[in-house]
Amino acid sequence: MVAGYVFVTGGDRGIGRAIVLRFARSGYFVGFSYFTNKDAAEETLRLIKEYGGEGFYIQMDVSSEESVKKGFNEVSRKVPYLNVLVNNAGTVYFGTIEETSLDDWERVIRVNLTGVFLVTKYFLPLLKKAPWASIVNLASIAGQTGNVYASAAYCASKAGVIGLTRRLAIELAPHIRVNAVAPSFVETDMVKEFIDTPEKRKKVAELHPLKDIARPEDVAEAVYFLATPMSRFITGQVLGVNGGRLTC
Repeated sequence: MVAGYVFVTGGDRGIGRAIVLRFARSGYFVGFSYFTNKDAAEETLRLIKEYGGEGFYIQMDVSSEESVKKGFNEVSRKVPYLNVLVNNAGTVYFGTIEETSLDDWERVIRVNLTGVFLVTKYFLPLLKKAPWASIVNLASIAGQTGNVYASAAYCASKAGVIGLTRRLAIELAPHIRVNAVAPSFVETDMVKEFIDTPEKRKKVAELHPLKDIARPEDVAEAVYFLATPMSRFITGQVLGVNGGRLTC
């Protein structure tokens, strides 16, 4: 008997893969989406099975309403309901505002913020069917304080995720809890150019009072805590996984 049913957007690699595997290790049936990297999705599914878990993946573009509708239909055929939805899929852009084109701006907002809106809106019926349910959104310290490395588009998109999280926590209570996790730097492909030498790595680590850089598994643990009934009286909150880094 499975512990519950989970769906993670962008679960094929990085933080998303770590989240998928955290739930799989605890006996959850985990579905996840990928955007373009099917090989990475296959590897994540292999790791789920290696942990003794069960799961599946679908291709989905969270920024496309039609793709999200199709994804919902596919997931609905595989699970009776969802206990947990994790809105993890995202993109990043590092240009200054002068370098940012309207297309750059709209792409980041559409993936990082509109994607959370679309997936939550269309997957809600599966959450409403569950005996207990929660949503965890991936925000960022960039949406709380700004960030010297990220762009205005990225910061604005993640600030929007925080605002959306707080509104949904009110709107979907009492049955569905909604929280967010706001990491600082995490060791993923998205930021590898900033930590690809010992000197760069030390500079980034020094931004944090803990003098280290988060791993995807650190974020996954925070997501798991907020998503599961162990945090049954927590909603509308933003949990920082930032090593004590409170400024930009």
